[in-house]
Amino acid sequence: MIDSHAHLDFPDFDGDRKELLQQMRSVGIQSAIIPAVDEAQWPKLIEVAERFNCFYSLGVHPWYAEDATDATWLSLQALLRQHKERSGLVAIGECGLDKLHKSNFITQMSVFEAQIELACEFDLPLIIHAVRAHEEILKSLKSLSPSRRGVIHGFYGSPQLAAQYVNLGYKIGVGGLLLNDNAPKLQLTVAELPIESFVLETDSPAMAPKNSQNIRNTPLILPDILQKIANLQKKSAVLISEQMFSNVTQLFDL
Repeated sequence: MIDSHAHLDFPDFDGDRKELLQQMRSVGIQSAIIPAVDEAQWPKLIEVAERFNCFYSLGVHPWYAEDATDATWLSLQALLRQHKERSGLVAIGECGLDKLHKSNFITQMSVFEAQIELACEFDLPLIIHAVRAHEEILKSLKSLSPSRRGVIHGFYGSPQLAAQYVNLGYKIGVGGLLLNDNAPKLQLTVAELPIESFVLETDSPAMAPKNSQNIRNTPLILPDILQKIANLQKKSAVLISEQMFSNVTQLFDL
């Protein structure tokens, strides 16, 4: 298994990061993709990813869109050029749009589309944060048409919405929300779409399932998510595991 979205560089893991990575590998989670959120965090993210042999992406989360300056883009382009030939850098992001956040939506749009253009320039897939802005995101992806596509992270929508992304060549990131009893729409999406449409993720340390005894989420819940997908798809966990691994390695060229 590979966790396609875990913020293992966050301070939440500073006390036991090494031990957690050891636990992950002992249960078959061989690695994770660590997505960026803002410029200030990029150096630590790269250090953690390289120290613990994880993959990573670089970008600006929509919550931090208003902090991005011309210098941010120059710095990001320089880092992308510097790290493009290293095996660890696998995507642009976490980028996207979030209408529930207070930051200026026009600025969010500008920052998102700038990162789609970087994905085109550097031939990298996108890790996309999409909250109440699917119409705008779909429009941008269609008009700018990055060749490597990417993943819609933390998806919790309908099969019809998911199919629009899948038809464009994007994967759907499925995490701990799937384990919640009050997620019938997401569960229906996972049951109805082809298994090739999905990648596993946790968004650790956030988005712990409601029945979790831990406030801090970790990639250690991946086996539970995988088993839930298997149940919904009415397929064996082994088959689902093999397909999930194939999906994430192909998408990010791991």
